[in-house]
Order: sequence, then C-alpha cells, then structure tokens
Amino acid sequence: MHNDIGQYSDIIRLEPPEPRRRMPRLDRAAQFSPFAALTGYDEVLAETARLTDERAELSDEDAALLNERLALLSENVGKRPEVSVTFFLPDKRKEGGEYVTANGTVKRIDMAEMTLVFTDGRRIPIADIYRIGGEIFQAP
Repeated sequence: MHNDIGQYSDIIRLEPPEPRRRMPRLDRAAQFSPFAALTGYDEVLAETARLTDERAELSDEDAALLNERLALLSENVGKRPEVSVTFFLPDKRKEGGEYVTANGTVKRIDMAEMTLVFTDGRRIPIADIYRIGGEIFQAP
C-alpha cells in the first residue's frame, strides 16, 4: 500500500481544486423536482371528464314550427333579417356536443349545402338547428 501512495507523492499535499462555477440555486432545485412519467396523462383525464350533451330530438310540433320559420325566413331573406339561432355543435373529439346560440344577419339559405348563411360568413347546418327566433317571427 505504501507503493500506491508513492505514485501520488507529488500531488498528495495539494489543496483540492476550486469548482469553476457554482450551479445556480434554481437549477440545483430543478434536479429534485417531481418526474412526470406519464406526460399527457393529466390532459387525457381532463378530456375524459369533460361533459358533452346529447342531440335532442325535436317533437313533431317543434319540427313543424321550425319548418314554418325557415320558410318565412326564406321568403324574407332579401330583407336581411336579424335572427338568433340555437343549434347543436358536434364535439370534434368525442361523442355528443353542445347547444350554442348564434346571433346575426341572415344572408341566404344555401339549399345545395342545406345551411343557413350569415352575412359574416358563418354557416349553420339546417339539420343542426334546434330553434330560431327574431323579430321577423313576431306577429304584427
């Protein structure tokens, strides 16, 4: 064992070297932060927990009223009527969707695409419409 120390006799009495720089405190603390083994798991849980609505079936009376209002709207589309349309918006990620209401001025009813077109370019599929309201439907 004495021979082993002899190999290092030239450096054995030297002071240990000073570190070149100290790691900043935040970087040192980051070494001990929790490890997220399942990245994206929280997002998947949040998506699964997000609730959606089911599409409601219109009664015969409500369907008839909606058809009457669409016909009246079609006759008066040139007057650019202001309407409020409640419609079903299907969810892009899971089954179901939500009911939303859009307010605006009707530009036309596109019968080829079966959509209600607003002057701002929004399009609502007629099959998704649940209710239409507006002054045009009020009795004089």
